[in-house]
Amino acid sequence: MPIIIPPIVAVLLATSLGVPVAAGAGTAGTAAAAVTTAVTVGKAIPRPGWAYPIPGRPPVARYFDPPLERWNAGHRGVDLGAGAASKVVAPANGMVVFAGVVAKTPVLSLLHANGVRTTYEPVVALVKVGQPVGRGAVIGRLVPGHCKGRSCLHWGAKRGMEYIDPLGLLTALRPVLLPQR
Repeated sequence: MPIIIPPIVAVLLATSLGVPVAAGAGTAGTAAAAVTTAVTVGKAIPRPGWAYPIPGRPPVARYFDPPLERWNAGHRGVDLGAGAASKVVAPANGMVVFAGVVAKTPVLSLLHANGVRTTYEPVVALVKVGQPVGRGAVIGRLVPGHCKGRSCLHWGAKRGMEYIDPLGLLTALRPVLLPQR
């Protein structure tokens, strides 16, 4: 039997879990979807923090370079050097929200409990939409086609409508030890 949660409680629960709820959305369906996403992601393999989506520490072929205005050209992610057919892993616990082709390029997207959506291309998905994944789980295989003359993974990240530097996610939870005085 499903649990019935009043919309306001669902919105409060979703936001406390770090899942953004669109302003003005306020519908029970939107709130319930946000709570379901947060709970599903929370049940993924519990491995805190973030890691690279390519095992190890791949070289950065091109850094995040957002445009000054959102409609201008720029580089809204990072390109990580990797061999063709390299395995691509979930950099953090999440849920698969897209696995398909966009403009003839295979693309895979994950939604994470903190509301960040990460995207990987060109990647052939080995997971299905709606599937929870834990950090380090293989989610796809890299195919050629993004960087000219070499193989690389394009890793993008968004929080809401704003593109963010995915490399910044790697340091978001790292503790810093300070000397005692």
